[in-house]
Formats: sequence, structure tokens, C-alpha cells
Amino acid sequence: MLEQMIYMTPRLLKITARTHLFVTLLMATLIAPIAVPILGVAEAGAAGSAVVLMYHRFDEPEYPSTNITLEQFEAHITELKSGPYTVLPLSEIISRMKNGPDLPDFTVGISVDDAYASVYQKAWPRLKQAGLPFTVFASTARVGRSTAYMNWDQLREMSDGGVTIGNHTVTHAHLPIHDKAIVKEEIAQAAEILEKELGTAPDLFAYPYGESSLAVEEVVRAAGFKAAFAQHSGAFDRSVNSFYLPRFALSEKYGHIDRFRMIIRTLPIPVTDVTPRDSLIADVNPPAIGFTVTGDTSRLGSMSCFVSHEGRARIERLGSVRFEIRITKPMPKGRSRLSCTYRGEKGRFHWMGRQFYNP
Repeated sequence: MLEQMIYMTPRLLKITARTHLFVTLLMATLIAPIAVPILGVAEAGAAGSAVVLMYHRFDEPEYPSTNITLEQFEAHITELKSGPYTVLPLSEIISRMKNGPDLPDFTVGISVDDAYASVYQKAWPRLKQAGLPFTVFASTARVGRSTAYMNWDQLREMSDGGVTIGNHTVTHAHLPIHDKAIVKEEIAQAAEILEKELGTAPDLFAYPYGESSLAVEEVVRAAGFKAAFAQHSGAFDRSVNSFYLPRFALSEKYGHIDRFRMIIRTLPIPVTDVTPRDSLIADVNPPAIGFTVTGDTSRLGSMSCFVSHEGRARIERLGSVRFEIRITKPMPKGRSRLSCTYRGEKGRFHWMGRQFYNP
């Protein structure tokens, strides 16, 4: 089915290749826990939606799981420049969802994690020539640590040239395993160093490895950021949790142009009453997973869901808009993902999902 022709992360690919459960599955998408700030107060979709892309390395074939080839990257840029897309800075996307004006259809944001040297050497010249804004999320302890990463002069040059620099902590730590004091220090020290080196403190944050929890999100919100991004796939609108926003990860194996065109046309599945509230797996494993869809319900009958450690999940539909996802196997140590999708009008996919972390 077309709904299953979605490309997963390399981590998920290994699981499905071993088990032969299915050839491809959905990448993880946005988390929308209840009782946390959302981007706006209007109905879902009122301000439009956006897709944010996430890259790491460029033209570094020795790291295929995080690398994108230059041929692929140049094809992505050509598509963004020639298609119906509007590429905006992440900060503008967040601000327009909160305060208006509405975002145009096919709004796209570009982000790059970890400040590898190839961002400066290979990605920035091409994005600059194309006039496409983007954000680099930098862990300060890695900047200048080796030739694999950018140094402060290079990062400063990019910042002065209009590239947004975001906070990615000091040490790229697994934040959910630490208490709030350590998380706060990781964020505050990184902000202080970035302000000292670049002249301004970032107002956007990205979770290392995409790992978070309610406790971590509370610290990030209290630190004064506009929004925070994770590493699960999907589009988002103003109905979602602004401190756990999704991004589509792009790599060598999953960066071909057909997939790229599909993901940058993706629309969200607005949901509420999401369970469990916390992405951190604690006493109950497997957790009781469910959500209520608040948007269009006409095509929900075709929705499929997958979990990374179990394969296709059984869905129980309670009434017309409540969905419960039944999984039988406990989530293993590390990151696990739930992904749900259905194909909407004009062939565009709607995505939602969550990433869970079991320490």
C-alpha cells in the first residue's frame, strides 16, 4: 500500500531487515503531549503548517547514516527553489504560527545539527547561493574540538552571514537520564558560551538525539526559548507542543528526490489527549498509547501505525476520533518510535508519531 511506502530511519531499517516484517515504515513524527504550551490558541491548521528538515553531514560518505551526498543535496535545493515551496527561517515559522500572518502552504524550514565542518565547507556555500535560510544547532564543547567540527571563527562567520545558531547543549548529553539541575546547567552554559562567542544567545533549542521528557521540557521552557525541536518526523501546525517539534531526518539512504518531494508536502495529524504524557519510559512498559484526532476525520479509516520494535501495530478506534495503539512487547533500552500516517487529499500524507526513551 502507498501508505506503507514511507522511508524509515537507519535504526528502524536494521530492525525490519532482521525480522522481515515489512520493507519500509514511517519515520517517527510529532509528539503532542497534553498540558504543555502549544504554538497558538486558534483551531489546528488556522495558521498553516510547516515541515522542518534536519541534516547532519555533507559529502562525508564514511558516515552514511548521517551523511547526505552533494548530488542529493543539490537536488533538494533545486526542488525547493523550483517547486511551490516557501523556505523560511525557523524563528519566523514559530513567530508566524504564534502571532500571524498565516504561513503559506508548503512552508519548509531547514536545520542542521552538530556543527560538523562539512556544514561550513559544503552546505553553507550552496544554501547561500540559493538564498535559503537555515539554522545550525551547535553543542559548544564540540566546536573546534577537532577538524571534524567547525571552529568558532567559522561559526561566527556563518552567524554574521545570517545563519541562525541554536542551542544544542554543551556536551550533547542524553538529557532525560539527568536531574533538572544538570539539564539546566547544560543549557545555561551553552547559552552563555554562544552569547560570548557570537554576540547573542539563541532562542531556539534542539534536544540531543531527539530525547526528552516532561521534566526536560519544563527546564527548556523555563530557560526562555521560543521553541524546541526533536528528531522524529512529521509536519506541525499551531496545535502541537511547541517544545517538542518534529523534523524529517535526511541521510544518504533516505535522501533520494522522490522521498524528499513526499516529505516536504506532508501535513500534520492534529491530535490531543495523548497518552502517555511523558516520553520517558518508567514503570509501565509497554505504555498505554492513545490520542484523539481533532482535524478532518474523513480518511482516518486508512490510517496505519507502526512501532520500531514490533512492526505494524494494532489500532483500536473508539468512537470516531479516539485511537488506542495496542503493542505487546516492552520497549527496549534506548529510543523507540511510534509512527502513524494516512494519505489525504491530492496524495499528500498526514503524519503523527512519538519517540520514546527507555533509559
